[in-house]
Amino acid sequence: MSNELLLIISIIGIYSGVLIWYYLFGNTGLMCFSVLATIAANIEVLIVINAFGMEQTLGNILFGSTFLITDILSETSGKKAANKTVKIGIVASITFIIISQSWLLYTPAASDWASPSIHAVFSNTPRLMIASFVVYAVTQKFDVWAYHKWWALTKHLCGDEHRFLWLRNNGSTLISQFFNTFLFTFGAFYGVYSIKTLMHIVLSSYVIFIVTSLADTPAIYLARYIYENKYKLPEKNEKAI
Repeated sequence: MSNELLLIISIIGIYSGVLIWYYLFGNTGLMCFSVLATIAANIEVLIVINAFGMEQTLGNILFGSTFLITDILSETSGKKAANKTVKIGIVASITFIIISQSWLLYTPAASDWASPSIHAVFSNTPRLMIASFVVYAVTQKFDVWAYHKWWALTKHLCGDEHRFLWLRNNGSTLISQFFNTFLFTFGAFYGVYSIKTLMHIVLSSYVIFIVTSLADTPAIYLARYIYENKYKLPEKNEKAI
């Protein structure tokens, strides 16, 4: 199976996963998926592939799903819930750094076969994870702020807070993803690759982020539909009682 096809399947599968977790578990499901995506993306980003004529790191789609999640929470539950998810992601990243690094302190038995691979992967993890959670904190906070700024603008212009969901979703995410791509690439890989290679990674990663950001538009509309038909109506009924 080609890398291009695998990436397309990943976009569909991961965004569908976000919606399934939201449908099954509500905001708790989104927060849990965000933690899963944040940790998994920081491991997956170690893999470099060629796809669509570009050299790129993996993890972009999982990182993109965290922006989708905060946008869903901003839309359905407000800024407080979105910012809470960002804080949970930061704490989860720090906790994972501590746990994964503790594995490297053990002396493996003679029969052990996994330790060399674990060391190869997780000896690089601290820098990636530190860069990731710092950039994650900055860009996700910015994304939540920008989302609500776009929302206030569209509401002011058309007098309807329901309209222009696509604009506040993409308007906030595309800017946030550029900051995320640039800051993370240089924070995680400066000194590992040449400046030319780093700029190539930034460019190729941002192209992927543009695609993943635009592709999540149907997902956020479906998430709002789930909220209005599964969660919002019961809330109204409970208040009425």
